[in-house]
Amino acid sequence: MKRKFGVDISYSVAWRGRECAYDNLRLGTPEQSYKLLPGYLHMLMDTNPGSVVNLEVSNGNRFQYLFIAFAASIHGFSYCRPVISIDATHLKGKYRGVLFTAVCHDANQQIFPLAFGVGDSENDASWSWFLHRVKSVFGSNPALVIVSDRHRSINNAVQEVFPQAFHRICMYHLLNNLKTKFRNKTKELEQHYIRTAKTYNLQDFHVLFYTLSSAVPGVKEYLEAVGLHRWTRSHAPSRRYNIMTTNISESLNAVLVKVRELPITALVNEIRLLCQKWFHERRTKAAGCTTMMSKDVEMKLEGRKDRAQAMGVIRKTPYEAYDLCSLYYTREFWHETYRGVINPIPHISSWTTPQQISEFELQPPDVRTVAGRRRKRRLPSMGEELPTPKCSRCKERGHNRATCQNPIALHPTDEAGCSGSNLPTHQPIHPSDQHSTPQL
Repeated sequence: MKRKFGVDISYSVAWRGRECAYDNLRLGTPEQSYKLLPGYLHMLMDTNPGSVVNLEVSNGNRFQYLFIAFAASIHGFSYCRPVISIDATHLKGKYRGVLFTAVCHDANQQIFPLAFGVGDSENDASWSWFLHRVKSVFGSNPALVIVSDRHRSINNAVQEVFPQAFHRICMYHLLNNLKTKFRNKTKELEQHYIRTAKTYNLQDFHVLFYTLSSAVPGVKEYLEAVGLHRWTRSHAPSRRYNIMTTNISESLNAVLVKVRELPITALVNEIRLLCQKWFHERRTKAAGCTTMMSKDVEMKLEGRKDRAQAMGVIRKTPYEAYDLCSLYYTREFWHETYRGVINPIPHISSWTTPQQISEFELQPPDVRTVAGRRRKRRLPSMGEELPTPKCSRCKERGHNRATCQNPIALHPTDEAGCSGSNLPTHQPIHPSDQHSTPQL
């Protein structure tokens, strides 16, 4: 401020000014945002009929839980594979909390958002509350598969709410747990575990599992205690449609990384905007599809048909390739998935809310706010390998430009790629040559 505008202010004054500017853009302060939330949710249901919104408060009208499922998502799930990925990620605002998500794959292998929730933390009560709302909205399909990490509260809640569903563990989360427990055998784990988990044939599994057990002593007992049916293809009791990880949940968390810093009402509004954008773009894309399958599946199918043709498989079967594909991958199911529309919310000046809602003052959750800046970067999971920084000055890894101490050559050398060039080389001048007379 002093260098650019000639104004000398303290750091605290500059920070408060920055926060005031952010409050004007984020629908008020965090406290004001909670008071706006009931009116916003009423307008959300008014403009999107059929959507399900649950707001639960504790004593003193304090915020406790929030659940949102758009009507378009409820309609579209009937045309998606019954495999739901669930996860939770931390919020970075003043009152913190966690954001619960339930997503699945559409026919084009893209993220299809089902439901969102906000709670205090990842515990048995919050996960049970969220999954009960998911079950009440989307039902309990006998063929339902739920994929998650190994959080204890998720496991307890799934057993309570979806006892008939097949609860699968994310393959890569389990690998990170193995890396933490068997630190000296990381290379062997990566080499054998993925192949063991992905194989379809039981005979091949036994061979690969024996190889893995021999390379990493103790891993056999650990994985059997987890349950072979929860992390392998070959032992799965129901159809998982080749979904073995929670990558779609992690991808959604990455998309919402900046949004998670916003106050509650601005957070919900940004989630609605994101879903509204996705539904519009993908509905347009599905409407323009002319193939029998979705675009992504059609490309994969063509590649596999070419390989099958080379092996002579197609000539030996009376079926067409499309006869062997599930309806969940077809163009019709893709289009029906995004038939619903997520409508925008009018400006706050145009809201029409009942008197009971307009007079209700929702209070922030009763949590202790920590002084100082909020953590922006997430803590790595167990066994997760974070990328090392790369210096933009010397191009080596392990440090950045600010801490770089490596010498940088002023002129390129022959070893740097200048050998054989026509550029003149500069030879050092010997002191005795400085005053020598050139000979004729």
